[in-house]
Amino acid sequence: MDKKKALVVDDEIHIVQVVAIKLRNNGFEVMTADNGQKALDVAKDFQPDIVVTDYQMPFMDGVELIESLRQNEDTKQTPVIMLTARGFAIEDERREKLQISDFLSKPFSPRQLLASVEQALGETVKA
Repeated sequence: MDKKKALVVDDEIHIVQVVAIKLRNNGFEVMTADNGQKALDVAKDFQPDIVVTDYQMPFMDGVELIESLRQNEDTKQTPVIMLTARGFAIEDERREKLQISDFLSKPFSPRQLLASVEQALGETVKA
């Protein structure tokens, strides 16, 4: 069985490290980016099975990243989990249009993140 691929996007390096370690420990191949523009470039080549992205980032925020992913034939169906600071929210209509699988407010537990990833992928990812 091939490893699932995840793209983790956040401008806070400690968040990227925690998420990447949790996913790698559960059998994922992980690529990272520190802003939405880099993430879009990586996603086009890497073609992840899931994207975990922050909402607020420089150059291209999480919503703009998701909009761009949805416009690309290779990534338009890729599940996305968005990480948000408390108090930031997206209206339900926009969330549905962007097909965002889940929102996790920071701080979140790595176990909670893994459960969201499993749900978004429709399977258990524990190795």
